[in-house]
Amino acid sequence: MYEKLTPPSTGSKITFKDGKPIVPDDPIIPFIRGDGTGVDIWPATEKVIDAAVTTAYGGQRKINWFKVYAGDEACDLYGTYQYLPDDTLKAIEEYGIAIKGPLTTPIGGGIRSLNVALRQIFTLYACVRPCRYYAGTPSPHKSPEKLDVIVYRENTEDIYLGIEWREGSEIGQKLIKYLNDELIPATPEHGKKRIPLDAGIGVKPISKTGSQRLVRRAMEHALRLPKAKQMVTLVHKGNIMKYTEGAFRDWGYELATTEFRDVCVTERESWILSNKEGNPNISIEDNARKVEPGYDALTPEKKKEACDEVKSVLDAIWDSHGDGKWKDKIMVNDRIADSIFQQIQTRPDEYSILATMNLNGDYLSDAAAAVVGGLGMGPGANIGDTCAIFEATHGTAPKHAGLDRINPGSVILSGVMMLEYMGWQEAADLIKKGLGNAIANREVTYDLARLMEPPVDPPLKCSEFAQAIINHFAD
Repeated sequence: MYEKLTPPSTGSKITFKDGKPIVPDDPIIPFIRGDGTGVDIWPATEKVIDAAVTTAYGGQRKINWFKVYAGDEACDLYGTYQYLPDDTLKAIEEYGIAIKGPLTTPIGGGIRSLNVALRQIFTLYACVRPCRYYAGTPSPHKSPEKLDVIVYRENTEDIYLGIEWREGSEIGQKLIKYLNDELIPATPEHGKKRIPLDAGIGVKPISKTGSQRLVRRAMEHALRLPKAKQMVTLVHKGNIMKYTEGAFRDWGYELATTEFRDVCVTERESWILSNKEGNPNISIEDNARKVEPGYDALTPEKKKEACDEVKSVLDAIWDSHGDGKWKDKIMVNDRIADSIFQQIQTRPDEYSILATMNLNGDYLSDAAAAVVGGLGMGPGANIGDTCAIFEATHGTAPKHAGLDRINPGSVILSGVMMLEYMGWQEAADLIKKGLGNAIANREVTYDLARLMEPPVDPPLKCSEFAQAIINHFAD
């Protein structure tokens, strides 16, 4: 089946049913070492994961690792520009779950981005990035411990489809002319807008299918969280882009209030319900006045819309969600994208799961990671219905490769996400405990050591940090 790979002689395949993994006690899991510092951080990660599994299950469970190749290491084995060989794609497809270190973006040939390619090939539509603080981690913020969010970022649409045309290209010029002469004038809301002829042009597709399958996974994740953290926030720029970003928000609410109706409440619904709880005799109009800012200045048509909304909510869910019952359900709300960047810094403890489109999620996940200590502590996962790949969120840092000094935390925490996804929570908890205790004990690599007060000197090596995590399992 493979040109240059030999699978492990022992172990079983992971399968999927209804988008969920069915994991045997001896799964075969492909791993990509990664380029640059992957040579250091992958061995550290493998050591920590294996130790956690052994400690948690005493030999009843075991991961059988299957080395596959991507990036520069693949080119060394398979030939020039073979950054993502068929062998690797076959292995990931066959075994379902994989984990990887950082990969180089090809220059001068090959594909645009290996990470993007893997997401698109396997329809890994949910990029999941938890951002939580481990005590003692240096942070530029005064209260980083207040931030504990999970970013669910749509992975296959928006700018990541990469549909664009260069300025001056024949097709780009033709498209601009068609838009300017035909489509924009035929759409009255666009008025006299014109696209400059010297513009590059791109297409930003946001689909109902793509939006709702992402929000579905975010809602399912919220159900697994403690009650106090059961909140999903739809992040968008729908005040400007109404039919893409705004539609993402609307489709998200639609999905939540149909498929998850019994276990969720929207923010506006909670206002309507609480108004009636505070005053059982409140009129529909007075309830609408409390919910809709500037109600008395609205047109009669807008007032009717507000009253109709209040009435429909009370008719539909008062019996099931009223009298405070809504407080035990998942809260679904939405925030404008630029606002949420401020909110995660000024009011971080008010948020839990952030569901976003691709570009907003790209920025937001990095910003959140910065609050809790940087990308070196930021894990990531790309999840679809029949496959999941867990990965480092930082780059390859080639100047540090082979020096045994880089922080392996990102890949180790991605391994934690993988174990949780597999249902091996006991092993995942051991790693989180060990890592947290190592940092709190100031046993850290140079990137964290130099920022601590006072600085740690000497810092631990990459391999030593892995051992420190294992040593702290028993604390």
